[in-house]
Amino acid sequence: MQNDKIRKMILISLFAAIAVVGSTFVSFPLGPARAFPVQHAINVIAAMMLGTGPGVLIAFLAALIRVIIGTGSLLAFPGGMIGAFLAGVLYKKFKKSWAAVTGEIIGTGLIASLFAVPYAKLLMGSEFGAFFFVPGFFFSSLSGAILGLLLVKQLQKTRAGNELQLMFAKKSTN
Repeated sequence: MQNDKIRKMILISLFAAIAVVGSTFVSFPLGPARAFPVQHAINVIAAMMLGTGPGVLIAFLAALIRVIIGTGSLLAFPGGMIGAFLAGVLYKKFKKSWAAVTGEIIGTGLIASLFAVPYAKLLMGSEFGAFFFVPGFFFSSLSGAILGLLLVKQLQKTRAGNELQLMFAKKSTN
């Protein structure tokens, strides 16, 4: 029991670290913005393998660390957490990989991008409209969600991936 809790904390930390490091080194230009697909990939993987709560926690921790070390903006919070939440909720409801991908794309690409407009104005003094945020958030989440789907499908073929899913599934049934 105690070992399972420690393993879960380690895995959550590991996924958050992968999101931070991946977001630092993997990005591509999207018009006036940059896409950081690794966070979105981690959101899909976490939704399918760990669940909604751990996924949102991972997104929060990654955003917090990125803001602290200067590699992310305050938009990393809604951008990661809303997508992680919706990916986890839809995956839990439908138990299909497309649900996690769809949740990430809708959660980050649409909902978080629209949430970013007043959020950026209030906290960052930005005057950008919705059309500034939507394309970047959408294509970043789309590319990351597809990457996450490909990675989780490969991980599920391994013994470690199956054990990981079983360990987190045990928690949700208790």
